[in-house]
Amino acid sequence: MDAIVVEELRKRYKAVQALDGVSFAVREGEVFGLLGPNGAGKSTTVRVLTTLTKPDSGRAFVAGEDVLAHPNRVRRSIGYVAQDSGVDWEATGRENLLLQGRIHGMAGKPLHARVDELLGLVGLEDAANRVARGYSGGMKRRLDIAIGLVHKPKVLFLDEPTTGLDPEARAAMWIEVERLAQAESLTILLTTHYLEEADRLAERVAIVSKGKIVVGGPPDELKRDLQGESVSVELAEQNGRLADAERIVGGIGSEVKVEGQVVRTRVPNGAHAIPVILGALDDAGIEVASVTTARPSLDDVYLHYTGRDFSAEDEEGTR
Repeated sequence: MDAIVVEELRKRYKAVQALDGVSFAVREGEVFGLLGPNGAGKSTTVRVLTTLTKPDSGRAFVAGEDVLAHPNRVRRSIGYVAQDSGVDWEATGRENLLLQGRIHGMAGKPLHARVDELLGLVGLEDAANRVARGYSGGMKRRLDIAIGLVHKPKVLFLDEPTTGLDPEARAAMWIEVERLAQAESLTILLTTHYLEEADRLAERVAIVSKGKIVVGGPPDELKRDLQGESVSVELAEQNGRLADAERIVGGIGSEVKVEGQVVRTRVPNGAHAIPVILGALDDAGIEVASVTTARPSLDDVYLHYTGRDFSAEDEEGTR
């Protein structure tokens, strides 16, 4: 049974078509990733599914309930961890969880038992009675997640849960999400613009670009469907020959792109293509600092299906 069903959602904000026919389904008990650059429409999709905004058209169901016809039923079945924290910084971690429980109509021993359980689950037992303002970034996000779980929801929405965290805290958060998915038997919909995050956490992903789903499936299958390997050629210096290098490398491989002094392309076999590429660049008098080859990544998947570079589009969406 599907815990989330999305059918042809459309939403426009003035001149911006935020959602343009988004459709996907999330199975019960899985971790599903909405992956895309900033501004792709991920958060708008989540806001529709959590009843915080209405689509212009289309339908959506969460935990078997229509988000438009029965929003209150949906809210009782979900937890939502937004990009902006909902923590009261002047209250302790325990006080934050108790308050959230009371909002959901919980009280007495069951509430206190649930709070103790969650504090242990997210590793905040020792900090439970400290004011949340003194928490580290990773601790604050773990408290946010615990707040979203107080009422034992069937579906948990995590909207960019690691944005703003340093790499160490982000890696620690990945471990927490994996543990929570198992311990709570949750369906989790995760939005992220971190490729490695979706690759690590999600059993299946839907890749979003400019308000549309461009492709979906298990990350390993999406990468495996791309035949060949990625080759990256770093030029020795800024010698004004970047355009020539791009033309030469593009003539040997496919899906060529340039990032700084690095020219990337896709080839059927990296070991066979590298000598040809190096020979052609040498004949043109273009010096190479290094060359590497790698199996397909989700970045390659995005480029293949959209024709655009993920990092560049992510930066554009941020602006």
